[in-house]
Amino acid sequence: MPFSEQPQSAHFDVFNGDADGICALHQLRLATPIDDTRLVTGVKREIALLNRLADVRNSTITVLDISLDSNRQVLLRLLAAGNEITYFDHHYAGEIPSISALTTHIDPAPDCCTSLIVDRVLGGRFRLWALCGAFGDNLHAIATAMGADSRLSKREITILREIGELLNYNGYGNNLQDLYFSPDKLYLSLSAYKDPFTFYAQSKTLQTLKTGYANDMSMALSQPIFSASGANRIFRLPYGPWSRRVSGVFANLKARENPEGAHALITENGDGTLRISVRAPLADRRDADTLCRSFPGGGGRAAAAGINSLPEEQLNRFVAAFNHTYR
Repeated sequence: MPFSEQPQSAHFDVFNGDADGICALHQLRLATPIDDTRLVTGVKREIALLNRLADVRNSTITVLDISLDSNRQVLLRLLAAGNEITYFDHHYAGEIPSISALTTHIDPAPDCCTSLIVDRVLGGRFRLWALCGAFGDNLHAIATAMGADSRLSKREITILREIGELLNYNGYGNNLQDLYFSPDKLYLSLSAYKDPFTFYAQSKTLQTLKTGYANDMSMALSQPIFSASGANRIFRLPYGPWSRRVSGVFANLKARENPEGAHALITENGDGTLRISVRAPLADRRDADTLCRSFPGGGGRAAAAGINSLPEEQLNRFVAAFNHTYR
């Protein structure tokens, strides 16, 4: 049934298909189950998800981990159509509409993610899943410290980190065919688990991701540095599903290896354009969003951002802007 034909009082959960979006939603639904929610998600870079709900009326909608600014016009349309919307996010939002039907929990601080915002709202009730989301969003230092404060062992923290990184790994691709699991199916596979350690021990889905991650990362680590300037490094991966899948976790890994430097990863789209992932220095999480928004199709947050489709002839301009931003 098309969303526009759904009965009144339907509920929709709209979430980014990465670890942060999935773990943020999982916390909310553990706290407040909804039996008949409609899931709306996609690959990590598909952020204009509210467009799929453009004709929905008189419903409730929860939005997690996608930029309000990128969805502003359809958000206003949905609010005018009698919908009540609750919005959780950590990306650049711009001006937030002051409308009674809109409730927002938005914090763009570079050391925050949507899973941690939900954790804050829920008073830490499902913190283990929040830590998975934070690890997936490359907030390793913060997640490790919170895990220690929660008296988790080093082994338990390592497991939560691995879960977050594998969930995040699954979100990258040009389309759903690049992924091992569509994000809605991945969310459903873990939604039955209140305890992430049980999920880690029992999930065949997670084992599939673990094998794929090891294979893709091995190929990525064999690639040479494309460009270097001071502490900054740029890598380029060839066209292929494996390079698209591994792009986010590979960029995160390189950023952790060298926290004083900025990192960019170029992957080929196969149509003469390039997909760019940028990681600001972990020691100075700033301006990745500003840099990427200066190019068409760019966006993200201060610590990590990207450009979906950069023409090859603009690559030199990007490299210059990247090194200027992080000189």
